[in-house]
Amino acid sequence: MKMFGVLALGACLAAAAAPAHASPQDRRSDQEAARKGRMQGQLLPLRVIEARVVPVMARKGAQYIGFDFDSATGIYTLKFLRNGNVIWVDVDGRSGQVMSRSGG
Repeated sequence: MKMFGVLALGACLAAAAAPAHASPQDRRSDQEAARKGRMQGQLLPLRVIEARVVPVMARKGAQYIGFDFDSATGIYTLKFLRNGNVIWVDVDGRSGQVMSRSGG
């Protein structure tokens, strides 16, 4: 039961971390920008970025819970959960390099 509480808290924190101003239209615009960037060879596919970052975080005991993409900066933010704490990893969509990590 305690584990359920921790997971529920983590899910709430993850949901609260999503920007409140991101409307469905904004998300569609970001998705379209990501697709266009991939097609033009300017952005790496999400799966390539995940393949680089997720295994490293998994070895540190973190569970991957999703991502956000900012079309204005070309930055993917991968979100992880470890011990009830949310961790955000910002990755440059052009190079695949981890730029920063916060939380957890």
